[in-house]
Amino acid sequence: MMSRGAGTAFSRKNYRLSTEPEKSKVTGIVNSRLLNDYLHCIFTSTDGNQPAAAYRKHLTFQNLQEHIDRLLAEENGSEDSRDQVAEGRLGPSTVVLDHTSGFEGLLLVDDDLLGVIGHSNFGSIRATTCVYKGKWIYEVLISSQGLMQIGWCTLNCRFNQEEGVGDTPDSYAYDGNRVRKWNVTTTNYGKSWAAGDIVSCLIDLDEGTIAFCLNGISLGTAFDNITRGAGMAYFPGISLSFKESVAFNFGSRPLRYPVEGYRPLQDPPVADLVKARKLLGYLKNVIHIGIDVTEGKLVEKDMSTWQLQGEPTVLITLAHIFNYFSPLMCKVYLVEDVLMTFLLSILEQGGAVEAHPLIQQLLDLMWLLMEEYEVHECLKQLLMSLLRAYRFSPIIPDLGLQIHYLRLTIAVLKHEKSRKYLLSNVLFDVLRSVVFFYIKSPLRVEEAGLQELIPTTWWPNRFTKEGKESKEVKEESAEERLRRRAYERGCQRLKKRIEVVEGLQVQILKLLLNNKDRGGGEASRYIFLNKFRKFLQENASNRGNLTVLCPPEYMVCFLHRLIAALRFFWDGHKAKTPAALSSEEAYVPPQLFYNGKVDYFDLQRLGGLLSHLKKTLKDDLAAKANVLIDPAELQAVTMDDLDEDEESATSAAQSQRPSAALAIGGALARPGWLSSPTLGRANRFLSSTAAVSLMNPRRPLGALEKIKVRTLSVEQRTEEDIEGSHGNEGLLLGRPPEEPDQPITENSLLEILDGIVMMYNLSVHQQLGKMVGVSDDVNEYAMALKDTEEKISRCPKRRRDIHEELLKSQKVFSEKLNHLSRRLAWINVTIYSKEKMQDIYWLLRVCIRTIEHGDRTGSLFAFMPEFYLSVAMNSYSALKNYFSPVNSMEELPGYEETLMRLAAILAKHFADSRIVGTDIRDSLMQALASYVCYPHSLRAVERIPEEQRISMMKNLLAPYEQRPWAQTNWILVRLWRGCGFGYRYTRLPHLLKIKPEDASLPSLQKPCPSTLLQRHMADLLCSDRDLAPSFLNSVLNQLNWAFSEFIGMIQEIQQAAERLERNFVDSRQLKVCATCFDLSVSLLRVLEMTVTLAPEIFLDWNRPSSELLLRRLAQLLNQVLNRVTAERNLFDRVVNLRLPGLESVDHYPILVAVTGILVRLLVDTDVQGAERATAVLLADPCFQLRSIQYLLGHTEPSALAAAAPATDKRHFSLQTYTEYISAEELAKVDKMLSHLSEESKQAAATTLPTSEEDLCPICYAHPISAIFRPCSHKSCKACINQHLMNNKDCFFCKATITGVDDFTKPASS
Repeated sequence: MMSRGAGTAFSRKNYRLSTEPEKSKVTGIVNSRLLNDYLHCIFTSTDGNQPAAAYRKHLTFQNLQEHIDRLLAEENGSEDSRDQVAEGRLGPSTVVLDHTSGFEGLLLVDDDLLGVIGHSNFGSIRATTCVYKGKWIYEVLISSQGLMQIGWCTLNCRFNQEEGVGDTPDSYAYDGNRVRKWNVTTTNYGKSWAAGDIVSCLIDLDEGTIAFCLNGISLGTAFDNITRGAGMAYFPGISLSFKESVAFNFGSRPLRYPVEGYRPLQDPPVADLVKARKLLGYLKNVIHIGIDVTEGKLVEKDMSTWQLQGEPTVLITLAHIFNYFSPLMCKVYLVEDVLMTFLLSILEQGGAVEAHPLIQQLLDLMWLLMEEYEVHECLKQLLMSLLRAYRFSPIIPDLGLQIHYLRLTIAVLKHEKSRKYLLSNVLFDVLRSVVFFYIKSPLRVEEAGLQELIPTTWWPNRFTKEGKESKEVKEESAEERLRRRAYERGCQRLKKRIEVVEGLQVQILKLLLNNKDRGGGEASRYIFLNKFRKFLQENASNRGNLTVLCPPEYMVCFLHRLIAALRFFWDGHKAKTPAALSSEEAYVPPQLFYNGKVDYFDLQRLGGLLSHLKKTLKDDLAAKANVLIDPAELQAVTMDDLDEDEESATSAAQSQRPSAALAIGGALARPGWLSSPTLGRANRFLSSTAAVSLMNPRRPLGALEKIKVRTLSVEQRTEEDIEGSHGNEGLLLGRPPEEPDQPITENSLLEILDGIVMMYNLSVHQQLGKMVGVSDDVNEYAMALKDTEEKISRCPKRRRDIHEELLKSQKVFSEKLNHLSRRLAWINVTIYSKEKMQDIYWLLRVCIRTIEHGDRTGSLFAFMPEFYLSVAMNSYSALKNYFSPVNSMEELPGYEETLMRLAAILAKHFADSRIVGTDIRDSLMQALASYVCYPHSLRAVERIPEEQRISMMKNLLAPYEQRPWAQTNWILVRLWRGCGFGYRYTRLPHLLKIKPEDASLPSLQKPCPSTLLQRHMADLLCSDRDLAPSFLNSVLNQLNWAFSEFIGMIQEIQQAAERLERNFVDSRQLKVCATCFDLSVSLLRVLEMTVTLAPEIFLDWNRPSSELLLRRLAQLLNQVLNRVTAERNLFDRVVNLRLPGLESVDHYPILVAVTGILVRLLVDTDVQGAERATAVLLADPCFQLRSIQYLLGHTEPSALAAAAPATDKRHFSLQTYTEYISAEELAKVDKMLSHLSEESKQAAATTLPTSEEDLCPICYAHPISAIFRPCSHKSCKACINQHLMNNKDCFFCKATITGVDDFTKPASS
């Protein structure tokens, strides 16, 4: 033993045995008398009464070992008898989940067989051990708050995908999701649980009762009189739905909330515990008692200042203690119960973590005196226990528990050797270490003490009816103001407490990002970088594999803490190197995207797949960035795909085999995370026989999607590869000529920044959107409460019954609002605070700068990953929509400029040929569409440089074929809305009475037309002779399609509605129908816009295609008018059905759009233009004057007579919409009607009848006027011109038409 203890002590030269050479004579081993006193003081017996000095055995290092053996064996004799099998329990002494036969459905089970995730509809599993008498307890750590039933069941219970624990006669369960208890039938019981809670399940088989506790607070007896007797034994059991996860503690670690009189299912290691506690006592004695060699006596020392100063006596004594202590510290139970408790007690004295060097000293001792594998196991178990304790501690008002565990985590990670070991092997591999950066939000406000912190609640009270903008903002009353201020003060108090925790979390990250600790291998930051990249890879490529995904709520907190730590180091570097950029100007340089130094896994690039880009852009890479692509690599990309698939499949198959050694009590260190709260990933996939067939196709579940890394693999990179050294630029290899040659910051920080942007894209944005739900709930309840209070004030005195009901409702709403407003305060502090908003804003600006730098590199821009553009758009939308009520975006520094730069990016890239992904192009288009709906962002678009604006308008006016035209059309409509005929509405007149779904939607914004962009559009259409015809031809084609589709659909809907049997029209069909109608209206508005801005395109017949365009326009307008205005027609009937989903289909929107075009062509134009338009309109065979009369409510007498007996139905008339249509506009419609009436009478008088042979065989509306070369077939000019815009083949013989000549009928015939 001596050799082991002393040998290890002195062979690892961590300590110099003497600080100063001249003290050598003092620092030897002390004389035997003093040594004897010292050893007796350290190794006292437990009863505390030391034998008198005369009777004590003289102790030296030679006989110390047997003395310790004797001391440790003192009480263990009596222990052995107690360690017999406890009565009342059957099964193995180590209790785990029964993964061989005791389950139903599909489940993922952790390596330690204590954590489980549901992987099917409702999987069930029970433990390996059962109980039949006595009082027993086990704990369940709730990792997700969904649907689960936890409790006890017997061997006879048969479960399936619908019925689980609690649904069969001899099983009993508690379900905190629905707040009920289950035993075949169900009743209300308990409280709702949240992720991070601990449920204790108690069974008393002497009394026949079952009870449950939540976080140590009893929920009362749930069941009494449970079945007992011969053959009745109860197993712990759980049933959980898909994706839910928990971890069990049957007693393998100390129970968090033990209950007196109840035994854990698995016995604690009593003998080891006694030993460990004694040894810890001896260790504390060593720290307390020092040897004053000069005086030759023992002295008491202050524990906090203790240092190991290389005294051989102390060192050898410690080696003896650790000889016994080390093996015990590899056991989970002892690490948590003995070591963690001791370390926490050191920190309990308060003060900064730095003020407690003792923990560093103890860690030094452990590395010095324990075997390497023992230190590793001990540290791993210590961190697991800390993580569990942090995550499953209830929230108390000062967050004291969370702070306590974080401080110890920091103290452990401050120790360099321990930190590097944990980073390399534990933090990302075995633990869900991201949990350390998460602050859970309390579901039950009372227990978290939020009532004391925020005694006064408040919620916004100003709502408007009918979704209209409120003109008069009510002044808040003095009482309301006081309440609001008190609430805000409460929120500030809460914020201060949460900031303490956040500060500690950032401190942990600063330790992990330390790049100066190069003692013994690589600096922490580079180990962290490689692990962080792997973490991102698992989350980016395993969207299906639950066990690896980091929950989005953790990701949000991790993102903010990482930004804080990153900016701290970034600005620290700037302080040392003034030439570098500050974190306010941070961006990711473009060469990171193509030089292969950073792995982007299989993430899509703007230009498509990386392998394709390397092939097509290899010359540009060589010329611009001096990056050469190895031809063999290109070959490999195409050839090796198959081999790689096979290799990864076989290696995955090997890793899938359940490991033979069931590392009980500790997970095998394997990459990834366990599902359960703290351990690494679930390895066992359990599926019951019934489900095996289902599972077969999904077998390669563990085979992670393979990631091609042709460059250095993430694991192999060293500091030099990242930071670079003399003449080697590291990550920044291949700087393009457009990039300024100035240092940005340390390269490693650039890679972390890139990872942060990726994290935002993976799940942070969705989570930010999800949490807004709480404030929506507050608003809904506040509206309901206000409504109820109004009803109470109106309620007649005599109706006491109604009054009482209303008062009850008022009480319910008030209570709910009190609860929600406190919860909202928590969410606003942890997720939507001003600081968090500044983080997201900073990220938005980083993305904008990165995109601008990338854009300058020309074709190499295609290498940028798509997520940069997504994050730029999403972070802006988050700032605008999610943070808005609490913090306003306008207050952010440089807000106007940022808005303009983002507008420039959207305007430039929505039609950028370098971007090929349809999804990202659609997103850019949608972002631009919503940008032009809001006045402040529309002004930003108007502020971008003129050439960019013109080029954007040119892209918007590109022909609509072969591209998603609906969005660009919608953008043009928004630029016009507010200028068109009767087009100043926010919502349609007939929809005002119903509540809008969401007043913040882009489509419900007030009109804000842009005259500047309209002017650009007019200039482009007039100056570019080819642009206008191709654009308008495509608009007319799409209008023809959309309106025809709409009419076809309403015919089907009408037929379905008229059938006698009760049937429902498919809601999807109704949605498509409404969409076609909306598209028709918006296309008509774009035509109105074009006719207004550039009438010459239709009316200046010196232009080659203007007459044809005017004819097509007239034809379509007549079609629309006839369909919509025919009396008691299809359109009328469908509108009157008022089907849900067809709310937007009404006469008004489509008729005012058509009227706007007609008025512009016939009234607001010069005489010649009006004549041409009138002639073309009247010449169209579909023209009916009654359609125009309908607009003003004039109907034919015959129709009136027929309709009279029916109800006196109101007729449509533009005159009834006085709020929407001005008197001036109505006067123009009157003028148009009288003009057309006059002209149509004259036209009828002058037209000569034409014989049928002379009519065009295509339209039968106009006389034949054109003959085709070379085939000599004939039609009217309108038909052939329209046909030639889209097709060059003859109608009749499919010959290619080379020319068209005028045809006049020979006089002879």
